[in-house]
Amino acid sequence: MTPDDPGSSASRPADPATVAQAIIDGRTALGIELGSTRIKACLVLADDPANVLAVGSHAWENRFVDRLWTYAIDDVWTGLQAAYADLVADVRDRHDVALETVGALGVSAMMHGYLAFDADGELLTEFRTWRNTNTDRSAAVLSELFGVNIPLRWSIAHLYQAVLDEEPHVTDVDFFTTLAGYVHWKLTGRKVLGIGDASGMFPIDAETRDYDTRMLEKFDRLISERAYGLEVATLLPEVVVAGGSAGELTAEGAALLDPSGALKPGIPLCPPEGDAGTGMVATNSVAPRTGNVSAGTSIFAMVVLERPLERVHHELDVVTTPAGDPVAMVHCNNGASELAAWVGLFDRFATVSGGQLHADDVFEALFREALDGEPDAGGLLAYNHLAGEPIADLPEGRPLFVRTPESRLTLANFMRAQIYGVFGTLALGMRVLDGEGVALDRMFAHGGMFRTAGVAQRFLAGALDAPVAVAETASEGGAWGIAVLAAYLAEASDLPLDAYLRDRVFADAEFDVVEPDPEDVPGFAAYLSRYRAGLAVERAAVPAL
Repeated sequence: MTPDDPGSSASRPADPATVAQAIIDGRTALGIELGSTRIKACLVLADDPANVLAVGSHAWENRFVDRLWTYAIDDVWTGLQAAYADLVADVRDRHDVALETVGALGVSAMMHGYLAFDADGELLTEFRTWRNTNTDRSAAVLSELFGVNIPLRWSIAHLYQAVLDEEPHVTDVDFFTTLAGYVHWKLTGRKVLGIGDASGMFPIDAETRDYDTRMLEKFDRLISERAYGLEVATLLPEVVVAGGSAGELTAEGAALLDPSGALKPGIPLCPPEGDAGTGMVATNSVAPRTGNVSAGTSIFAMVVLERPLERVHHELDVVTTPAGDPVAMVHCNNGASELAAWVGLFDRFATVSGGQLHADDVFEALFREALDGEPDAGGLLAYNHLAGEPIADLPEGRPLFVRTPESRLTLANFMRAQIYGVFGTLALGMRVLDGEGVALDRMFAHGGMFRTAGVAQRFLAGALDAPVAVAETASEGGAWGIAVLAAYLAEASDLPLDAYLRDRVFADAEFDVVEPDPEDVPGFAAYLSRYRAGLAVERAAVPAL
């Protein structure tokens, strides 16, 4: 399995005839998430969202065009249609019924980034993703202006960078949003955004659960001389908390998602959310003192706060849960992609040497081998930086594998170093959070790399020195999380989100909890010390090429 593999469903047993009738009657909820390498669709029972009925997926990749990471807009729609068609086929194969409607629908996607449109709804620039690091000047100015950390990937940093660069499209901007907000707009006609995703566009006021008006005014004054008449509040999508009304699927939206014409309009949609928010939902970590780690192309940790942070840290940004509660986020642009590339190398070796191993078997065998590695990975270092990494002060990516003559180069140490490397930059940010005295009872993890039981989960526990839990639905990830938020539409008037997740969705859920290994904790600490020192090699490599 690759780190972004959608995995198998974690369905609960149910009477086949009852399930088939529920699908026909639309007593279901559908979640669709546009991830970094895969677009996934997940159908669940509305009154039992832990019961996954069908899944669909489509692979896609970002492109590096004119020194910016992007996805083609046409690929958004061909990918959505392919993932939905794959889901429809899975429904027919599993349940022998045609999918024509659902009870509720939700869209999620990668947070942050920049999609700007003119008054006619035309896209003004290529989609600029969270992965871009060209916004360093604007992020620094805005962080000082607002008194809070504005990361390079935030949408407002992209807008202000366009202002600083005097890009001609700025004067024509009528609306800007995230990828989830864009798809939701095209499906419903509503320019709205879930508060979690919105909190990665512009800072949120914890009291009003809307954009911070003081900061909106400061931004307008800042750009008044450069972009006369631009009022950022009029350009942002409306903020909606989980459970709030966010529109219905229009006939045009239904045709966009399902060109066959089988899907009926009129389906209610929940607020569109980012992958951070759906990750919190998918791991039942929306209450204070809970947190989660999501590992895929990027890796990030979310910790729900009991109190505001005492200081501003460039390693931490404050976003919200889908219900609007403050969250400290440690976001790393680089996750498991470099690890997957190395696994692919060994997979190819197995093939050319006459082996019959499936790619999933190669992945698991290498992960198991890592368990025999030394606690500090034998002095080896692995850097996963395919793209720039702000936390590590790297403007561009330079993936490296480093060792000294005294390092012990074994396959077990090599694989442990590669897995440690996925968690390296994240651990730097988590050390900052620990310095703030933020309490954490348990960290939940999800993503394909956690499906090999007892390996990445164990190493993450050692890296964080905290228990790490993985649920059955971990491999479904955000697509399942946004399906749960869609199902929550019918329950929001009765239960707050944390109670709904605790009492309705995860009441019978089983979590595999791993405590930190007493040897792994000092072992990873030694690795991280070398990792921090070795970043000088990374930085030196950037201008050299």
